[in-house]
Amino acid sequence: MRNAALTLGIIAGVFGMLVGFFGFGYTELVREYGEIEEVFGMFENPQLVRVMSILSPMLAIAGGAMAKARALWGGLLLLVSAGGMYFAFGFNAFTMFPIAFAGLGGILAVAAGKPDEPKSHF
Repeated sequence: MRNAALTLGIIAGVFGMLVGFFGFGYTELVREYGEIEEVFGMFENPQLVRVMSILSPMLAIAGGAMAKARALWGGLLLLVSAGGMYFAFGFNAFTMFPIAFAGLGGILAVAAGKPDEPKSHF
């Protein structure tokens, strides 16, 4: 379970980075060229999008990397990452895989009590 959490966390982080690049880039583009906002609109909270564009993928990768040694901490980081992506970007065709992978990886890491290693977090 810890190996699956590790893999899912790293994949979620990589896909989350792609979503983050476009989210952060769009907020910068709208800030620079205000006409784009009139045509395509803007996020409700652009500052939240900017912060989560950086923080959520980083938490997913860190949580995935920690899942093998410290499953509880890694799982919590993965769940926070999934929640951050959901609240910043919503659930749509571009965010469904990073959110699902980080969420599932977090659940697997938290549920991995004793099976993989003799040191458990319960």
